[in-house]
Amino acid sequence: RMFRSEVLRNRADAAWKTEEDKSFRLLEQAIVSPYRRERALPEFKLAADQIVWGRAPARVDLAGGWTDTPPYCLGHGGSVVNIALNLNGQPPVQVFARRSMDRTITLRSIDLGLGEVLTTYDDVGRYRGVGAGFSVAKAALAMSGFHPEFNDNAFPTLEKQLDAFGGGIELSMLAAIPKGSGLGTSSILSGTVLGTLNEIGNLGWDIVGLAERVSAVEQMLGSGGGWQDQYGGLLRGAKLIQTRPGMSQLAAIRWLPAEFFTDPELSARSMLYFTGITRVAHNVLGEIVRGMFLNDPDRLSILGAIGENSSNCFDAVQRSDVEAFSQTIARSWELNQQLDQGTNSPEVCDLLERVEPYLSCFKLAGAGGGGFLYMIAKDAQHA
Repeated sequence: RMFRSEVLRNRADAAWKTEEDKSFRLLEQAIVSPYRRERALPEFKLAADQIVWGRAPARVDLAGGWTDTPPYCLGHGGSVVNIALNLNGQPPVQVFARRSMDRTITLRSIDLGLGEVLTTYDDVGRYRGVGAGFSVAKAALAMSGFHPEFNDNAFPTLEKQLDAFGGGIELSMLAAIPKGSGLGTSSILSGTVLGTLNEIGNLGWDIVGLAERVSAVEQMLGSGGGWQDQYGGLLRGAKLIQTRPGMSQLAAIRWLPAEFFTDPELSARSMLYFTGITRVAHNVLGEIVRGMFLNDPDRLSILGAIGENSSNCFDAVQRSDVEAFSQTIARSWELNQQLDQGTNSPEVCDLLERVEPYLSCFKLAGAGGGGFLYMIAKDAQHA
């Protein structure tokens, strides 16, 4: 489908977009369909007045980002080093859930001051499209069995299902991170909502099961994306996350010593700064993923180097070699720019020119182009 899309695009045939959309839908179907067949049936087994409180940190990717993105990881495996971190001393993503007397599902966003009440399966099913109202929560609810697509039509209506559940659900969310931060907020919020619904619905998923379902939720939303954000936020600390080629992206985790990052030599030099420039990763993904589908040799070569750099980053931290670690961060920034020129926009470039003389290395979090900037200064005085 993607090859046909590229041929049509080169012929200036408007039908190219339809073929491209079909290729992305086939990828979505491959990742989501196992969970449609699995049948999730949530049951409430908590105390009647119990509240479930889910919390998660943000993540900063240090090396290997993009190798976790389908279809590249399905054919080659992925390898990413990232670190979970709180902002202002608190996990910035938080979700609260409790059972209510009404046979409805009430969604609230604390940071946005918005709310919505879902009364039918159609309401839950309106999650498609990045930026749609409460799209993450609705897709997570569907994945958790509050939609016939994932509960095998076990109930004729949402009201009947909530009768069996013993009441409705109130779900309140807080994402205390600026939009377009590059810190993996959407995927981490998906994972935190799924984790909270997992507890209130007694679904029995472990952390790996949650992370794999987040990948499916991202496909359902039409945003695509890889698996490193949710693993970065759902699992503590710094780690190397690797998968083998294949449709099952079961991750192997190797932890990095926390002492390396908290040691005064590095911590006095390390900074995380919000640029105030935002860029949505979905806008970047399409072009990169197209190159993955088409086996673009230049892109595949860069992705191979990105994966290799993640192993070098892991080794440098294991050796407690700050300078070698800094070199891998600088290499990450260099490779990300080769993969996507929009990573270093004119606004970002202007900002970096002002601080570069003080730094050993730096990189933007996530897809780049804005968001948070991770920096290591030459010494504490330069910081």
